[in-house]
Amino acid sequence: MLTFFICFLFPLLICLLLCILFAWLVVDMACFETYSFHNILVLLAIFCCSLSALIENKVFCVHGGLSPAISTLDQIRTIDRKQEVPHDGAMCDLLWSDPEDIVDGWGLSPRGAGFLFGGSVVTSFNHSNNIDYICRAHQLVMEGYKWMFNNHIVTVWSAPNYCYRCGNVAAILELDDNLDTKFRVFEAAPQACAYDSLLFKLLKLFILLH
Repeated sequence: MLTFFICFLFPLLICLLLCILFAWLVVDMACFETYSFHNILVLLAIFCCSLSALIENKVFCVHGGLSPAISTLDQIRTIDRKQEVPHDGAMCDLLWSDPEDIVDGWGLSPRGAGFLFGGSVVTSFNHSNNIDYICRAHQLVMEGYKWMFNNHIVTVWSAPNYCYRCGNVAAILELDDNLDTKFRVFEAAPQACAYDSLLFKLLKLFILLH
């Protein structure tokens, strides 16, 4: 029994503690202050977040963009979300594709996943699904948001000063009951010293484990 503990259970416990430490240091402390540690670990392990959303049947929201394999919203509803994101296919495209001004139709993406798509693709998709416009993220926009293709698609970027070095502002899109748009643009909050922040996280981890 002692041999089993030393050879199997003890290394497993060490790996578990290292994983917890890694998650604690990587995940923003604001998450832990808002939600419990257990809930954060659960969220990190779940692959069931929505691929897209539809607001009042008029605004299609997606992280990345469109897919040549998807022409209707009903096709998105048939995708099995309970899986890791594949390297290609409709799910991958919805998460990784980007609109591009100089592309007519579909083009290869420099990301190595998803596609580039032009205004004609957006116009056709919106018309076929009777939606007003597409709202997506996934691309850094220095001004926080950017309309493209005659306001048929908008990119909303909500991470100010991305990676603590890009110097961009960020935005949140608000819709009222009439679906009128309002963009709230904001700057990054002042950042504490990285060394002090690390010490703070380690201190909170110590308190948690005790």
